[in-house]
Amino acid sequence: MILPASITALAGRTDALASLLVRWCEINSGSGHAAGLARMRAELRDTFVRSFPHARMEEPTTDAPGFNPPGTRALSVRVRPEAPRQILFSGHYDTVYEKDDPFQQCRWLDADTLNGPGAADMKGGIVTLLAALEAFEATPHAANLGWEALLTPDEETGSHGSAPLFLAAAQRHPFAVVFEPARMNGDAVQSRKGTGSLTVVCQGRAAHAAKVPNDGRNAIVALAEFLLGAARIPEEMPGVLVNVGNIRGGGPATNVVPDHATSELDLRVIRAADREPLLARLHALAEPINAREGLRLEFTGSFNRPPKECLPDEARLFPEWQRAAADLGLPPFGWVHAGGGSDGNLMSAAGLPNLDGVGPIGDHLHSDREYCLVRTIAERAQIAALFLHRVAAGELQLPVRA
Repeated sequence: MILPASITALAGRTDALASLLVRWCEINSGSGHAAGLARMRAELRDTFVRSFPHARMEEPTTDAPGFNPPGTRALSVRVRPEAPRQILFSGHYDTVYEKDDPFQQCRWLDADTLNGPGAADMKGGIVTLLAALEAFEATPHAANLGWEALLTPDEETGSHGSAPLFLAAAQRHPFAVVFEPARMNGDAVQSRKGTGSLTVVCQGRAAHAAKVPNDGRNAIVALAEFLLGAARIPEEMPGVLVNVGNIRGGGPATNVVPDHATSELDLRVIRAADREPLLARLHALAEPINAREGLRLEFTGSFNRPPKECLPDEARLFPEWQRAAADLGLPPFGWVHAGGGSDGNLMSAAGLPNLDGVGPIGDHLHSDREYCLVRTIAERAQIAALFLHRVAAGELQLPVRA
């Protein structure tokens, strides 16, 4: 089998790709850091313009008051939008590390392991995407395939501003690839939990703590009762996760019965059908507390990403992704269910089949231990480029957009 030279040559680009990744990781682009996001978007635009000078560049707004800082924008890079075959690529350039986070610099743990903010999630994925597209553009049938790279600034906070962009992209493309990091054994992602957040506010009644009998209603105690019940829900509902976080309540004086308390819950479900039963169960836990005089529990929020459930076209095309790896002599891998959400969830909900988690291998995401195995950047780019080459050559058939 003769492979295109531009694809085999990727193996020799590891050092250059690693240098690019270090530069990008050391640009703080926390989801709430407007100036850092703008700088990162400018870096991405400059890089993609150099690699694809004839591409159409757009920077659509991702305004989402209350979620995104003002002025955030995505970057859309389109090449050959008139081609008979089209494919969408997704990446996010925000990270969970804000401008005041102590984790701002990269360091090498060994010759292959780069520890850095966003090294795997997912600046490493965008480097992989870039390298794959550069190699693909030099293949003989590239003119037959048009593509769009949609790079967004708010995935880590729920894609509230980017969600409409994915809905629109689902009308332009029959298939998508998401360069979120692969699992540690190299596996891609077959399905993901749906994600949501719920803010729970408890109102009570203030009183002097020493008053006897005390007519105060302790909002912290009532909220704690609810939260203990909420934390036990996964025991009775398989496939559901409820994480309690960010508890706040009362005031500076401890001799006052606190009249307010708040907590935020992270919600995750495997099946879309579990969303309403989970919300109903949470409301049921609140009912006995709300029945007591002087106490009131109220909820705001809901699910922001539906589950990513495996679609038939994904099941049909993933073996071709595996075949590309085998033909390149790379280690075999499968695909698995992942607990974390991605923009692949939004695409699946819009009916857009997508392969997710095909980026480089990395681990310890969302911590100062996050790392990327840099040799896998070129390897994963080779797989993507060979897959695209076969689509462009007519060897593989993408789904037909409805």
